[in-house]
Amino acid sequence: MAFLNSKDIGIDLGTGNILVAIKGKGIVLNEPSAIAIDNQTGEVIAVGYEAKEMIGKTPSNISAIRPLKDGVIAELTGAGLMLKEILKKVCRRYGIARPRVVVGVPSGITEVEERAVEESILQAGAKEVYLIEEPMAAAIGSDIDIAEPSGNIVIDIGGGTTEVAVISLGGIVISNSLRIAGDELDEDIINYVKREMDLVIGETTAEQLKKEVGCALPLMSQLEMRIKGRDLNTGLPRVANFTSTQAEIAMRESIWKIVDIVKITLEKTPPELSSDIMEKGIVLTGGGALIRNLDKLLSMETGMPVYVSEAPLECVVKGAEKTLENIEKLK
Repeated sequence: MAFLNSKDIGIDLGTGNILVAIKGKGIVLNEPSAIAIDNQTGEVIAVGYEAKEMIGKTPSNISAIRPLKDGVIAELTGAGLMLKEILKKVCRRYGIARPRVVVGVPSGITEVEERAVEESILQAGAKEVYLIEEPMAAAIGSDIDIAEPSGNIVIDIGGGTTEVAVISLGGIVISNSLRIAGDELDEDIINYVKREMDLVIGETTAEQLKKEVGCALPLMSQLEMRIKGRDLNTGLPRVANFTSTQAEIAMRESIWKIVDIVKITLEKTPPELSSDIMEKGIVLTGGGALIRNLDKLLSMETGMPVYVSEAPLECVVKGAEKTLENIEKLK
């Protein structure tokens, strides 16, 4: 009977990373959402880390892409193949046949995109597919008791989207989705470095800068990181220093857009739930939750306590895994 139970898989289909959990086993895979395909044969060359390493470095006969953009599937074939490979990998490794799969998807997803996700997973060999909205999964994964009749607010800042949702009685009462999140912040850093420092850097460097020195409010003591890029004027490689102050300025506009969407959501929240939220505070999940001082800025702007979830990057997939335990309810 144990074998039957292990047939359930939870997936967080993120723009930046794809995480897979098996019921009762926890997270078994966490890799970048990337795939490399041979353009001539259509064969998959690599997925995950290997494929991410190839982005921006491939010859013309190979395409290395991130098939998800802004939290949704931008490249259907690529996304389908990536899901297929990842599911196959997990099923082979753990001896699972025809699993039931719960997938966390952005709350702003269209019906067409929903169908695309379902199709890809069924083609990858799943028996049944259930979709759960990411903020809901993140709330469950953050150990919030979503069934009780009181309001909770979750902000999930992923790679492609920022999702803000007020949850009560096991449902989303009000939610907003903003296509500004981790990727956009990387883009902001790339543009700033180009504009202010005459230096061209790639996505990987920008992401590193965001993690190492990124902040939403100035830090007590400034952090610094060395970066390598191409000088815009000479076209030659150049090394420069990038500080947390520069990172804060670079990301400021996008961060404030995130703050604004939180405020808008709070303004539309029914008063009965507002008082609950005031008491419990705001829960921050997703990779963006790790940006220094973002919790402070949100707290200052909303006048509410803000808590960063314990393992913010894993909340959605943990929520999907927990949902597998009461899959009948999800139906």
